[in-house]
Amino acid sequence: MCARAKLIKKDKLIMTSIINNGKHHPSNILQQKLILLLIGALVVSGSSPRLKNDKGWVIVIDAGHGGKDPGALGATSREKDITLAIALKTGQYIEQNIKDVTVIYTRKTDTFIELRDRANIANKNKADLFISIHANKTNSKNIRGTETFIMGITKDEQNLEVAMKENEVILLENDYSTKYEGFDPKSPESYIMFTLMQNIYQEQSTGLASKIQTQYKDRVSRIDRGVKQAGFWVLFMTTMPSVLTETGFLSNPAEEKYLASKEGQDYIASAIFRACRDYISEIDNRSNRSFGQQDQSNNPVSSANGILPAGEIVFMIQIATSSYKNEIKPENFNGLTDVVEIFVQDRYKYATGRFSGYLEAVKYRKEIESVYPGAFVIAVKDYKILPLQQALDHTRSK
Repeated sequence: MCARAKLIKKDKLIMTSIINNGKHHPSNILQQKLILLLIGALVVSGSSPRLKNDKGWVIVIDAGHGGKDPGALGATSREKDITLAIALKTGQYIEQNIKDVTVIYTRKTDTFIELRDRANIANKNKADLFISIHANKTNSKNIRGTETFIMGITKDEQNLEVAMKENEVILLENDYSTKYEGFDPKSPESYIMFTLMQNIYQEQSTGLASKIQTQYKDRVSRIDRGVKQAGFWVLFMTTMPSVLTETGFLSNPAEEKYLASKEGQDYIASAIFRACRDYISEIDNRSNRSFGQQDQSNNPVSSANGILPAGEIVFMIQIATSSYKNEIKPENFNGLTDVVEIFVQDRYKYATGRFSGYLEAVKYRKEIESVYPGAFVIAVKDYKILPLQQALDHTRSK
């Protein structure tokens, strides 16, 4: 049984246990059904967090609302028109300026797309990134600024209100109660289900969201309301790093004028494009891969706890890089006892942990995140750092 199949089997056992333990409670029925839906999504898409598709990067851009759903209404503008203009411009920038990227749109015209279909488009195309573009609205004309959401537990009442507003689109769909297993976007109790699952792409989603907000603030001079978490259905059902970005408030006259203008839409789109560019560059550089190329200058060295198994691919956590050699002992690495040194292009790289599965390495990275917040997963074979996607493909094929 391959590593992915084992993980899916393990997930099913865990979820079955959760379901059985709560099967006699009617309030858990919706949660149980949603868990099963998510397991199905993992089986279809693969449970390992993908960093790049086999055919290059695939980015799905979702223009919020559309057709009979106008979204938020400003004094003179509609959210659905603004999001479509920004989405199309963002995709154009990406296609023109980033190599080996395929852009897929959930809609390219003023059409109504069901919320679940937006996520399905990304999942079926095995997308590497999903970006949902929206504009905000509130009762106050003074509130303004941009904010980008990732899937997570709603800890703030205002964040819950934003999620409710965006999720309410399902009420326009035929037979929505059946399609969404009784989920009520207006009921705070329905959002409890999002606490049951931890999105395995949370770190990557946060990275992209942070880059979008940085671009808004530094390059487009928008007010930064930060990266936030909330229970958006469209983010919950996607199986890749996903964000929902609110580009401004149509209830604020100045921001509505800006977002409705071609110049404003162009600037917002360019900010999202640059965030994608920086995200892709960072992942490629961290993974030490350039579409199959690998560094041949790695030299094997001993570690503090034996040697790596010969001829086998292992997933490790790179914790440090140095221009000079460090003695491998626990006191030099925050108490870690299994550190390995790899020499690459005049640099010493230090890694810890040895796992046959990628997700095991991801879990361990989170365990040491407090002492090594910048650590990340690498693939190693015979003391050579492999392209991460190559290693993932190889382990999945076993």
